[in-house]
Amino acid sequence: MVTNTSGKKKTAIARATVRDGDGRIRIDSKPVELVEPEQARLKMLEPFRIASDDLREGVDIDVTVNGGGFSGQADAIRTAIARALVQHYSDAELRDAYLNFDRSLLVNDVRQSEPKKWGGPGARARYQKSYR
Repeated sequence: MVTNTSGKKKTAIARATVRDGDGRIRIDSKPVELVEPEQARLKMLEPFRIASDDLREGVDIDVTVNGGGFSGQADAIRTAIARALVQHYSDAELRDAYLNFDRSLLVNDVRQSEPKKWGGPGARARYQKSYR
């Protein structure tokens, strides 16, 4: 059985494909163990630590990710993997465990950076004015 899911964070979009296998996880065709920095790798593998590493042994996960920086990509991958595991195993207990730990494991974070506007250096800040 093959399951496809996606996850988003800021401008990063991750698409995960889960199939029965022997525990391989690849991010953009590279093993997850080679992902740097380590903090991002730990974030990506969080769904397995919450559930149990036994889940990892039964599936192969391929993730493609684009957009954003390494932190946003890590969060998007984390969401895609968690959703894929819940959908692949059809497990309500696993879903509840993820929701109790952190809702963003299953629900995309919709926050985006606000676009820059005229009259200032950023989205909200305005240029200073001088009277003298």
